[in-house]
Amino acid sequence: MNVSRFGVTELDELPEDLRERVGVIAEKSGFVPNVFRALGHRPAELRAFLDQHDALMDRSDGLSKAERELVVVATSGANHCGYCVVAHGALLRIRSKNPELADQVAINPWETELPERWRAIVDLALGLTRTPERFGERELNAARAAGLTEDEIWDVGAITAFFAMSNRLAHLCALMPNAEFYTMGR
Repeated sequence: MNVSRFGVTELDELPEDLRERVGVIAEKSGFVPNVFRALGHRPAELRAFLDQHDALMDRSDGLSKAERELVVVATSGANHCGYCVVAHGALLRIRSKNPELADQVAINPWETELPERWRAIVDLALGLTRTPERFGERELNAARAAGLTEDEIWDVGAITAFFAMSNRLAHLCALMPNAEFYTMGR
C-alpha cells in the first residue's frame, strides 16, 4: 500500500532537528504518523507545519484538548479527509473518553447530539468550512451565546483554517492513515 503519491521520508532520513522532534511523537505513540513521513521531503514546510500545529493544538488555555480535536474531526469530516478523520478521530476518542463521538461527528456532525458548548464549536467550524463566504456575525453570535470567549472563537477558526490546509495536502498526497490509528481509544 502506498502511503503517499509523493513517497515518504523515513525518520532516519530527516534533518537532525526534525528527526528529534518527530522522534518524540513516535516514542509517545509507538509509530511515526504518516503525515510526517509524507511531508518529510520538504523539511522547511514540515517545520512550519509542526510549528503551526503545535501553536494551535498544544495550548493549555481556552479550548480543551478534546474540544480542539473536535474541531479537527468536524472540519476534516466536512472536507472528506480520510487521513485526518482517522488520525484525529483516534485523538478525539482518547481525549473525550468517548469511543463513538469521533465517528458520529465525522459522519454527520449536524445531527450528532452534543452539549451546547460543543455544538457551538462544531457549528462554528462547519460554517467556516462549508460556507466560508456566508460566515459572519450570526455564527459568531451563536458561539458567544453558548459561552465561547473571543479567544476560543479565534482558536476554532484558526484550527479550522489550518486543518483545511492539512486536509488539502492529504488529498494531494492521497495520504493513507497508519493502521494503528484505527484501534486507538476504542
